[in-house]
Amino acid sequence: MRIALLIARKDLRQRFRDRSAFLIAIVVPLALASIFGLIFHNLANGITCDCTFGLVDQDRGAAAQAFETQALQPLERQGLITVRSEPSLAAGRHAADSGTVGATFVLPAGFTRAVATGRAARIVVVGSAGAPITVQVGQAIARSYAAHADTIRVAHALVGSASAAQLQAAASSQPVAIADVSTKSKQLGVGTFYAAGMAVFFLFFTVQFGISSILEERRDGTLARMLAAPIPRSAVLGGKLATSLALGTISMAVLALTTRYLLGAHWGNPLGVAILIVCGVIAATAVMALVASLARTPDQAQTLQSMVALVLGMLGGTFFPVAQAGGVLALLSKATPQAWFLRGIQNLAGGAGAHVVLGPALAILVFAAVTGGLAFARSSRLVPR
Repeated sequence: MRIALLIARKDLRQRFRDRSAFLIAIVVPLALASIFGLIFHNLANGITCDCTFGLVDQDRGAAAQAFETQALQPLERQGLITVRSEPSLAAGRHAADSGTVGATFVLPAGFTRAVATGRAARIVVVGSAGAPITVQVGQAIARSYAAHADTIRVAHALVGSASAAQLQAAASSQPVAIADVSTKSKQLGVGTFYAAGMAVFFLFFTVQFGISSILEERRDGTLARMLAAPIPRSAVLGGKLATSLALGTISMAVLALTTRYLLGAHWGNPLGVAILIVCGVIAATAVMALVASLARTPDQAQTLQSMVALVLGMLGGTFFPVAQAGGVLALLSKATPQAWFLRGIQNLAGGAGAHVVLGPALAILVFAAVTGGLAFARSSRLVPR
């Protein structure tokens, strides 16, 4: 054990002086997380709902008044929308075309009579081309009120004709309601997603420095001299694995803290994050050890390890949420530790406790056990007996 720690300390000292390792472990993932977060944050903020509506009332009847008082005003009092009265249809169209409002409701003349007599009644929504979401909200409000008015008409058909006063009274119930429904699935913010995604993506590049050094020392003859000395083979393997584990843990911890305070990423419960980081580092080290056992030279190992890290990272959704695509990609994504790591971070969103990461952590450890077992079976290819 002491010899393995000495080997790991020597390797870590070398890697800390290696600028390329520092760039891959810290600088590049931090830079990419900042760039992607900024780009997609701006795109997401560019699609907004201004929630400002115009209202043109050409009817002035009970049904038109009910639309305003029962459908629009409750939403306005809650601060969800803003309603501006427009004097004419032309003014309402101009407000929508100029972007002053996101959409304009037009209640045509005869609207109340049509509702009361069961004839076709229309609420026209004049939308702004620059506010598609606002237009959709306006259409949803109009459809909700139309369904409400249709219910009133059917009820009146059963009890007789309706007067304007009866129509106003029947319309007293609120046709549009807002319900606060909590979602069971949590969605990471853009900054947090790319902070965690870039960290776990480059983790697989970072841990390869410890494993690949075995092949470098074998090429340079250092490994043969160590094995000729009274140094157990297990100590050499243990020291190299410890180097990878230490590099990966340090990289992830630094990135988690840096992105938290510099980029505003919300990783969640510290204990839950620590569990995911440890499991992720173990899985990355295991798969990189397996890949290194398939290579004959350090250059070949780095090429294969980079390819595997890239494929697993892309399938794991570190750049884009692949799981949302569904189908085969979603199934393949579940076979990667990166996807389960991001699933764990997602479970921590909203202030959940560390227990919510136990499922993803177990999935990551299963991946580590499979790849690590195969790597152990091929360990003689790395360090000859």
